[in-house]
Amino acid sequence: MRRLILIARVVCLLLCVALSHSAHAQKLYKYQDADGVWIYSDRQPDAGQAYQEETLQRFANTPEVRVSQRPTADGLSLIAANTYFSPVQIAYQLASMENLASDTSAQGNMVLPARSETELLSVRRGEETIPMSFEYQFQYIPGDPEARHEPQELYRLPYASAESFFVSQAYPDQETHVDPSSRHAIDFMMPIGTGVYAARAGIVIEVANDFFQSGTDQSVDGPRANVVRVYHDDGTMSLYAHLNWNSIRVVPGQRVERGEVLAASGNTGFSTGPHLHFVVSRNRGGSIVSIPVQFAGLNGGAVTVRAGDQPTAY
Repeated sequence: MRRLILIARVVCLLLCVALSHSAHAQKLYKYQDADGVWIYSDRQPDAGQAYQEETLQRFANTPEVRVSQRPTADGLSLIAANTYFSPVQIAYQLASMENLASDTSAQGNMVLPARSETELLSVRRGEETIPMSFEYQFQYIPGDPEARHEPQELYRLPYASAESFFVSQAYPDQETHVDPSSRHAIDFMMPIGTGVYAARAGIVIEVANDFFQSGTDQSVDGPRANVVRVYHDDGTMSLYAHLNWNSIRVVPGQRVERGEVLAASGNTGFSTGPHLHFVVSRNRGGSIVSIPVQFAGLNGGAVTVRAGDQPTAY
């Protein structure tokens, strides 16, 4: 789960710091392997390999939280703008405080509504004639810590009806799903290009669609997975990861229904082979934790998926 920390210094009400996303360009490298097969990658090939290079212009639609300052009569307000199509929990902390009012809260947290602009904190000068200064940092994660997992029906397996795919990893058998956010994740082995379907209805809140390849260095390759994240009505979220490049059919803010096609499976990010990584999670008081789920089986019966299974979608 992506977590952002921003540290800024505010001096004499003159410095205003905010984050913004703008258009960015990405390199596409195209080359032939030893068998003459064309390879498309977002990584430059090894020295000596002939390749063609293109620039792909992308417009970032990654959701974020931005904090800016607005002057007030006796200080300033920190304003948090949430561009997610879901609530976000934000925590802040002040440091290096000079001439701030004695009742200033040095830390705190709150939940920002979806697509909102909220006053995070009002900061006042202690002595009116003396400038004030302070540093602040903040962290945020999507979701409301009050969310409870209350699905109205069993989840649908995230692929086409009547299809079956081998489960290579699922709780309690864990190889790479060792942290709380992925403990109950399920890896379905499936060929690249297989349709990925929404397991449950919700609002798309995050899409990553720019990556081409996989690798086994988690620190480098982990953030390079193409994903779709869907926010459910009960405040939980589902993540579909390692999707194929340029196959995602949905955008943030779009409502998707159970069984709707989201993308095609792939092999991007931290991955040793083509598969779909599926997990349901929630915000648990400032951290993301995964949730065990059951799927609809034959005649509507509940199915708990385990490693080694090959469940059929209904």
